[in-house]
Amino acid sequence: MSVLIRPAKTSDIKDIRKLIDEYSAGRRLLQKETVTLYESVQEFTVAEKDGEVVGCGALHVLWEDLAEVRTMAVDESLRGTGVGHQILEAIVKKASDVGVKRIFCLTFETAFFARHGFIEIQGTPVDPAVYQELLRSYDSGVAEFLDLESVKPNTLGNIRMLKTL
Repeated sequence: MSVLIRPAKTSDIKDIRKLIDEYSAGRRLLQKETVTLYESVQEFTVAEKDGEVVGCGALHVLWEDLAEVRTMAVDESLRGTGVGHQILEAIVKKASDVGVKRIFCLTFETAFFARHGFIEIQGTPVDPAVYQELLRSYDSGVAEFLDLESVKPNTLGNIRMLKTL
């Protein structure tokens, strides 16, 4: 499938919002406030086809060597066409470019992420000093990564996976 993979712009947020709404309605993705999407627009990569955003994904850095893939979604009509692969590859490259060595995700799409080198994890793969620093974060994604009890009632029941670059 021929799509343009590029960094997101503020003008893409409405289309990203539609993709998130589609996935969150089926409890496959956490709902996000629109203000949060604008605040994190620089983290997003999008797939554009015929001038329309048809997929998205974000890279959120958690620590010196660790980032999270967030908010991966592809228009339902294009699932299985390689659009998600292209977005994820761009995100992995971006992670490498900024010095990240490991990428974390929470997903139901374990087969998709496994094909890209992610493995299911248990526990928190950081040393105790970094764990203590990460506990200071207000970010819910960090709490999910740390597998904190405080976020357990809000999780969708998805799988924690990690890729080492």
